[in-house]
Amino acid sequence: MKVFTDQTHQALHDPSGYLVDGVMQPNPEQPERLKRLLSGVAAGGHEVIAPKDHGLAHISAVHSPAYVKFISTIHQRWRRNPKAAPEIFPNIHPDRRTASYPESAIAQTGFHVADMSCPIGEHTWESARWSAHSATSAAMAVEAGDKMAYALCRPPGHHCFSDLAGGFCYLNNSAIAAQYLRKTHDRVAIIDVDLHHGNGTQGIFYERNDVYTLSIHADPARFYPFFWGHAHEIGEGAGHGYNLNIPLPRGTKDEGFMTGLANGLAHVEAFAPSAIVIALGLDAYENDPFGGLSVSTPGFAKMAGMLAALNLPTAIVQEGGYLCDELGDNLQSFLSGFEANA
Repeated sequence: MKVFTDQTHQALHDPSGYLVDGVMQPNPEQPERLKRLLSGVAAGGHEVIAPKDHGLAHISAVHSPAYVKFISTIHQRWRRNPKAAPEIFPNIHPDRRTASYPESAIAQTGFHVADMSCPIGEHTWESARWSAHSATSAAMAVEAGDKMAYALCRPPGHHCFSDLAGGFCYLNNSAIAAQYLRKTHDRVAIIDVDLHHGNGTQGIFYERNDVYTLSIHADPARFYPFFWGHAHEIGEGAGHGYNLNIPLPRGTKDEGFMTGLANGLAHVEAFAPSAIVIALGLDAYENDPFGGLSVSTPGFAKMAGMLAALNLPTAIVQEGGYLCDELGDNLQSFLSGFEANA
């Protein structure tokens, strides 16, 4: 399997912290994640390819012009203030998305950043942009005839809406890959197996019927992202019935996860896509620091086998999965399981 990642640029983003329970703590979305995931790639003997710079068109296909302008320039603007901190954290947010758009840098940050897990530093845009290029490159490989390709994206993307960052995510890599595949496929499905609901992905496609979005995740009633990911959210307008959420009880193990996934995949098959994007979160693992679900290392291979059984061109896009000794093993388990069943 071809693996697309930029080992230099994607490692530059190094956020200092995030706010949890009112306390600033070290940010778990660290450059070390890239190294540990690459160890899993190496263990599986996969070919690593550096992505090309695909410009902004693939990014702007799912993100608004105002947001792309903001995220690509805000740190440079921020640093004009000699009193400014090295990273930007929002300290004010609008009460509604239809509020007026200010000129102030900190106010625009509040408009475009949902929470305190997405500090914007000197290299954030560069890393996020190359992460998106990796996703596009994987989609291009699939479009060119590869049965499967893996984008090792870091930072991740599925919490990012068209104009709103959140949950460590600045550009929605899975949505970018799916939109690219729409060039040659009438119907594409995104299957999100991350511990957390893919709220940004859902939001981007919520009123569309050409991209089916499925997310299986820890129940958000008491878990991030809280406001999205509930079973009653099924899409609106033309997209009514084209979004499916499968919230699972905290601590769900392999059997329960696979039962839920099988239910979701039956809906995907009914949609009859001709290509899929897998938003691969490895944070459903039983020893992941976030501790929401309890999938085992062999469980990721079983999960991958179920997804591979769809027998469709597949772009696999890395989402979550945080620092634990088994992170690389879990990736190897998934990729090997997918190849064995494709």
